[in-house]
Amino acid sequence: MLDRKFVLIGALTLALTAGAEQTSTTRFDGSSWWSYVKVLADDNMEGRETGSDGLRRAEAYTIEQLKKSGLEPAGEKGFYQTVKFDQRQVDETKSFAALVHDGNMVPIVLGEDAYFSTAVDMPSTGVAAPLVFIGYGLKVPEKNDDDYAGLDLKGKVVVYIGGSPADLPAPLSAHSQTGAERGKALRAAGAVGVIRIFNPAAMDLPWTRISLNRTAPAMQLADPKMQDFAGTKVVLGFNPEHAEKLFEGSGHTFAELAALAKDRKPLPRFPLAVSLKAHAAIDSKTIESDNIIAKLSGSDPSLKNEYVVLSAHIDHIGIGAPINGDKIYNGAMDNGSGSALLIDIAAQLKAHPEKLRRSVLFVFVTAEEKGLLGSRYFAAHPTVDIHSIVADINTDMFLPIVPLKTLLVLGIDESTLGARATAIAKSVGVHAIPDPMPLRNIFIRSDQYNFILHGVPSVMMSVWAEPGSPEDKIFETWLSTRYHAPSDDLNQPVDLQGAALFEEIVLRLLVDTTNSDTRPRWNNDSFFRRYATAGN
Repeated sequence: MLDRKFVLIGALTLALTAGAEQTSTTRFDGSSWWSYVKVLADDNMEGRETGSDGLRRAEAYTIEQLKKSGLEPAGEKGFYQTVKFDQRQVDETKSFAALVHDGNMVPIVLGEDAYFSTAVDMPSTGVAAPLVFIGYGLKVPEKNDDDYAGLDLKGKVVVYIGGSPADLPAPLSAHSQTGAERGKALRAAGAVGVIRIFNPAAMDLPWTRISLNRTAPAMQLADPKMQDFAGTKVVLGFNPEHAEKLFEGSGHTFAELAALAKDRKPLPRFPLAVSLKAHAAIDSKTIESDNIIAKLSGSDPSLKNEYVVLSAHIDHIGIGAPINGDKIYNGAMDNGSGSALLIDIAAQLKAHPEKLRRSVLFVFVTAEEKGLLGSRYFAAHPTVDIHSIVADINTDMFLPIVPLKTLLVLGIDESTLGARATAIAKSVGVHAIPDPMPLRNIFIRSDQYNFILHGVPSVMMSVWAEPGSPEDKIFETWLSTRYHAPSDDLNQPVDLQGAALFEEIVLRLLVDTTNSDTRPRWNNDSFFRRYATAGN
C-alpha cells in the first residue's frame, strides 16, 4: 500500500513538471474540464445509470452547457433521441444451475462459479443440454478459421475461452469476438446456449468484482432485430478459478487450456463429459433513456452538410453493491471525463471560434455500459444521413492520471484519421502507439465501433504509458482498484495538464478533419474498409 502511494505521489510531481513544459502548446488548462467532471460525477447524479433520474439530471446539465456554447439541437425532440430498452434482472433466489455427470448433479454456485447473463430471456422450462468445448468459439471466414466446423452442436451448449489465436490480426480478432458475430455463429450451428470462461490472462477485473453486481439490471435494445443472442436459451459467464469442474472426465484440464490461451496458441475442440441443467428466473420491463445530440454548423456552403462526430458516453453503472461502504459508482473517469471533454471543447469553440468548414455533431450516448446500445441505436437511426458522417472521434475513459507522453490511438492503422492523430500528437511532443493489449479487445468495447460498422472511419484515443514504465504500473493499479468501482470518483489523483494536452490533440484533430478538402478514408489493407465499400 505504501509503495503504491509513493508511486502516485511521484506521478503527481512529474505532472507538475511536465505541465510547465506543455502549457505553451495548448489552449486548455484542465481546470474547466475538471469542473464539468465534478458535476457529472457528483453523488447527486447517483452514478448515471441508464434510464435513471441521475442520468436525466446529468443530461439536463449537459444540454444547459451546450446551449451556453451556442450549439443547436440535433436530436429527434430537441437535443434528445429517445431509445427503448428491454431491462432484465435475474432473481437468483428462484434460479439454479448444475452440471450433470452419470446421473449425478454438481451444483454451479451462482456468484462463486458462474452467473447468468441477461443477454437472453431464458425460457420458463429452463435448459438441459450436453456441453461441447469449442476452443475460442470463433468463426473467421477471412482466415478459414471456424471453431464450429465439423461439430454436431444442434441442441447443445457450447463452451469457449475468451481470446483468439496469435495469427489473427487485432482488428479482426476484436470483430470476431463481438456479440453479433458470436450470435450469428451460434444460430447457424443450432446451439441453444453458450458458456464463456473468462481468460485469466485478459481480465480487467478480478472475478470478485465481476460477480459483485451480477444481478443488477441489464439491458438490450427493445428491437428484437438488434439483440445479438436472440433465439439463444442460456448464456453463462464462468469463473476461470472454478472452471476445472467443466472438464472433469474429458481428458483435458482447464489449466492446460488456459496456458495455451495465454500464449494465443490453437486450442483443441472436444465434447465434455458433463451436461448443463439450468433455469433462470428473469424479471423484465421496458424503459427509456436518451442520447443527447447537438450541432455546430460549418461555414462551407457545400461541406456544412457533412459531419464530424465527437462522441462520448454519458451513462455509467449507477448504484450497486457497496465497496468499502460506498455504493455510488460515480464514473468520474468512465466516462465523466469524455462527456466533460465534449462540453469543454464546445465552450472553447464558443470562446475562441475556429473556422469549421464541415459541421460537428456532439453525440452523448446512453447505455454504453449495457453493451454500446445507445451508439448502436444512433448509428442505425442517425438524426442526419449516415453517409454524411465523415468521421467519429470517440472519447471514453481517457485516463489523465499521468503526464501525457504516450497516446493510445485505437484505429491508428485503419484509416487516415490514425495517421493524422499520430502527426498531431507528435507536433506537441507526444508519441502515439497502437493497441498494446489485443487480448482485451478495447477497439470493440466502446462506441466508435458502431460507427465503424456503418462505414465511418473512427478513432478512440487515451492517455497511455509505455509498457513496463512506472506510469504503466499506475494504470495497472487504477484498473484493479478503481475501474467500475465506487472509487472512480472525485477523490483520485488527476493530471490536469495531461488532460489539457489531450483536449488540445482532440480539438486539433477535430478542426483538421472538418477543414480537410477530402474525407477521411479507410486504408486499403484495413479489415474495416469492407463496411464502407458495402455501402452501410
